[in-house]
Amino acid sequence: MSQSGDAARRSAAGVSGDKLRRAIGHFATGVTIVSARAGDGTPWGATANAVSSVSLDPPLVLVCLRRESRTLRIVLERRRFALSVLGAGQESIARQFAHSSKGLAWGIVPHSVGLRTGAPLIDSALATIEAEVHDTADGGDHLIVIGRVLELDHTDEHLPPLVFYRGSYASLPTPGSAGP
Repeated sequence: MSQSGDAARRSAAGVSGDKLRRAIGHFATGVTIVSARAGDGTPWGATANAVSSVSLDPPLVLVCLRRESRTLRIVLERRRFALSVLGAGQESIARQFAHSSKGLAWGIVPHSVGLRTGAPLIDSALATIEAEVHDTADGGDHLIVIGRVLELDHTDEHLPPLVFYRGSYASLPTPGSAGP
């Protein structure tokens, strides 16, 4: 790493959110839709890439949602949510939920209702996970929600995921296909 990179690393105490976004953008992530259903039956959802498994025993996942997110509010009220892991070619779905958490997005995206949570599940997702809120933690301008997995489903096909890298959506080659 260059000297300027070393200097930037040493002065981390004064790091801006924009600098952090640019640096962490070098870490490719998967793309999901976090969803929940309000008490009045309205489906809500948000695009999220800060998602991870936490534990296998008990089975726990985490998702980080902006504190002002309406979807987060519904997740906390209902104590249940779902994750739909998006695949290559589903960028339009990710964009829909990045800009509209209800209404038009759910009106045009084929989905089903989760059996354990009642939350919407994207029909063509690579994997779906239904969870109940296990715990929450402070995450600055986000809230970290840890969910205990209640149900899941996934394809056994080796299909490429949708990924987010340096501010853009991309996809990986299908495993086993010719690549670099």
